[in-house]
Amino acid sequence: MDSYEKLKTARKNGRPTGEAYVKGIIEFPFELHGDRRFGDDLAIMGGVGFIDKHPVTFLAMEKGTDLPSRLARNFGCPKPEGYRKALRLMQQAEKFHRPVICFVDTLGAYPGADAEERGQGQAIAESIMEMMGLRTPVISIVIGEGGSGGALALASANKVMILENAVYSVISPEGCASILWKESTPENVAKAADCLHITAQDMKNFGVAEKVIREDFDHFDKMCAGIKLRLVDMIEEFAGMTEDEIVEQRYQRFRKFGVFDEK
Repeated sequence: MDSYEKLKTARKNGRPTGEAYVKGIIEFPFELHGDRRFGDDLAIMGGVGFIDKHPVTFLAMEKGTDLPSRLARNFGCPKPEGYRKALRLMQQAEKFHRPVICFVDTLGAYPGADAEERGQGQAIAESIMEMMGLRTPVISIVIGEGGSGGALALASANKVMILENAVYSVISPEGCASILWKESTPENVAKAADCLHITAQDMKNFGVAEKVIREDFDHFDKMCAGIKLRLVDMIEEFAGMTEDEIVEQRYQRFRKFGVFDEK
């Protein structure tokens, strides 16, 4: 599949959403709500649970599976209170030395006027800034679409995995096409998707993701079990590191991005 076909696959109706991965991977999940400032944003699920014997904090972007749930979840586009809820739970995880597991799947942060009035940009910036210095390991998995800073706010992680047909991009191909060619036609969107290098294999080649996960939705339980084993290995790897080493590893990971090649 080319980049545009992968984009359509990542957005395909019926693809498992964040809640399905939480139920399939996290044992005894207990959801927590609210940002303690404004309200609760259902576009981001968050709470505590276990992976094997390890207590973890989980965060999942949830798009919904039918029209009522998609409206309630704002089609997976978080508002400021969603990011502030996520940040609150990450800080709680740091306090109790719990690894943070994030499931990323969003077109991008909600761009509405009400979100801007409540500080959307600041909420995203604070989440990214605080994640970079978080003194507990963060592992993020891109399960569908990782769009712009809205996705990076839950993906400033020590390690990132991505599903084989998921995509990750600094801007949506539609937005890129509108800027570059002033028209978001299917042809321009396909061209933008190719130029942006949004596929899982691109992310692996660039070092943005450490692991590409094979999709097998017909055997979703088995697929989740495989992801769980990888998460256990990563959690145990970080268990042998100090807090300073965890922060330094995350810093060095991001310092490697964007190598310039004159050729």
